[in-house]
Amino acid sequence: MISLLENLFQISAIILLLCSFYYYRHFKKIKRERKLTLLERSIYITTQAAIYLCAGSYLLLFLDRNFG
Repeated sequence: MISLLENLFQISAIILLLCSFYYYRHFKKIKRERKLTLLERSIYITTQAAIYLCAGSYLLLFLDRNFG
């Protein structure tokens, strides 16, 4: 049961990461065409932070499993 939940968590994290990349690229494209609104800019910054936090936390968990 725990392995199933871990797999579901990993799949959902991958989907979330892919969606974040899509929105990041979408907002980057819009940013070249026109100035972003306040809401778009906040989502753009939040998406960037989420990508880095997700990658960093996954890396730390991966290193903890290998050295622990």
